[in-house]
Amino acid sequence: MTDINFITQTKTLIDNLKSVCANYGLGNDGNEFKIITQSFLYKFLNDKFIFEAKNNNPLLAKATNFNDVLNKLNEEEYALLLDLVGEDVPRLRKEHLISHLHNIQTKDNIAKTFDDTLTQISNENSAIFSVKSASGVKDKMFDQLSKYISDESQRDAFCRALINKLSEFSFERMFNEKYDFFATIFEYLIKDYNTDSGGKYAEYYTPHAVARIMSQILVPKQVSGVQCYDPSAGSGTLLMSIAHQIGEENCSIYSEDISQKSSGMLRLNLVLNNLSHSIPNIVKTNTILEPTYLKEKFDFIVSNPPFKLDFSDYRDDLNKDVFKERFFAGIPNIPKSKKESMAIYLLFIQHIMHSLKDTGKAAIVVPTGFITAQSGIEKKIRERLIENGWLRGVVSMPSNIFASTGTNVSVLFIDKQADSEHIILMDASKLGETIKYGKNQRTVLTPAEEAKIIDTFNSKTVVEDLSVVVTKEEVKAKNCSFSAGQYFEVKIEYVDITADEFAERMNGFEDRLAELFKQGNELDTEIQKQLKGLKYE
Repeated sequence: MTDINFITQTKTLIDNLKSVCANYGLGNDGNEFKIITQSFLYKFLNDKFIFEAKNNNPLLAKATNFNDVLNKLNEEEYALLLDLVGEDVPRLRKEHLISHLHNIQTKDNIAKTFDDTLTQISNENSAIFSVKSASGVKDKMFDQLSKYISDESQRDAFCRALINKLSEFSFERMFNEKYDFFATIFEYLIKDYNTDSGGKYAEYYTPHAVARIMSQILVPKQVSGVQCYDPSAGSGTLLMSIAHQIGEENCSIYSEDISQKSSGMLRLNLVLNNLSHSIPNIVKTNTILEPTYLKEKFDFIVSNPPFKLDFSDYRDDLNKDVFKERFFAGIPNIPKSKKESMAIYLLFIQHIMHSLKDTGKAAIVVPTGFITAQSGIEKKIRERLIENGWLRGVVSMPSNIFASTGTNVSVLFIDKQADSEHIILMDASKLGETIKYGKNQRTVLTPAEEAKIIDTFNSKTVVEDLSVVVTKEEVKAKNCSFSAGQYFEVKIEYVDITADEFAERMNGFEDRLAELFKQGNELDTEIQKQLKGLKYE
């Protein structure tokens, strides 16, 4: 069971780093996000290296002073240690450790030493920890953080403050923890930075309940050696959830996202969740226009695609023949008003269908309006899913389950080997508890409700007012509607009463109506009386 002290200590570290930024004039500054997340990453990599070094060297494990024993290792012994810690662990020199910087912090130009350390770590670990763009260019893992202090005389003091905060505790005892722990930490780390240029960040942070439901329905039994993909990964909530459902050692993660900020957060999330081996598969690109993995086919795809993202600059380019196979249902029009939906999510659904293996499965968050639209691209996509026998089912979620949008959402489950005679449609819109989330209301599913959705879906059980199991032909007969409510049996309850009881009820209605008429006449009289009393002044 996770020690609550670990979470408290980690949140305190994050708050302390923010406090350092505030003390040096960078509170709420555009660069604060980089300083906080990169300092946190450096701390995590430092402690991960120490943890693995102790696991692979008995002398280091027993040492009362880790630095002293480490410094006594000769070059050959240190090289052997680096080989033993594994490919997913950062290669750090002795002088890269935070403890070393802490010991020399009083020396002149500590800011330059701090920046140079981060640059060296970035360069020497780029093969594993760098994110690449569509062109193949790799990003820098760390910036020169002291450069964000405009007053050069304050840079040394700023870096000393960061080093001291990073030295206050160790992550080492936490490395056996799993997703439920680090998801909490990651969400706390980025909670103040989920806005971009004054507007809502392109990805809506996917609630963990939705992520768990998607992953446990997609992967109900053990699999191994599979490839998981998210074409609009954001910070990676969905990918982390499915990876932990499968097992980190049993899958490889692939992702694309147009946002550099998202790619950086996803890298940090992969590091936190023991998935560093998949960092080379993160690509910053425009998935719709310039997909990196167009020729790849995946076992599992998860996605919470953007519902409203402007693609007007390249919309006409998508009409070229090279895109027609992928976007079989068509390209959404750009609305006259930017306030209207851009419907870019329809392109992502088609891209996902194109990217699945013949045995592939997908779970996609969609606006609930998609599942009942009577015409257009939405209906063409639904018809293709039914014709091909790929629809496994749909779960319509409660309103306001996403804190950042009031859009009603459903989760579409695609399976290229689906049972077309047993398609399950669920209406979970009445589930959940309403809580206050900032200035907004948010609906939260209880653990029991999560389990009920997952178990009902996977067992294909009919539950009154919650789920139905329908056939491919029944869906066709309903104009390819994927809404459970349209298949629920309408029940009219009749109550037998005697003639005397009927007469008594009717008399009661008549008496009540007569009383209401009387009150209405009295009110009319009073209004007329008041009007006659009005005088012009």
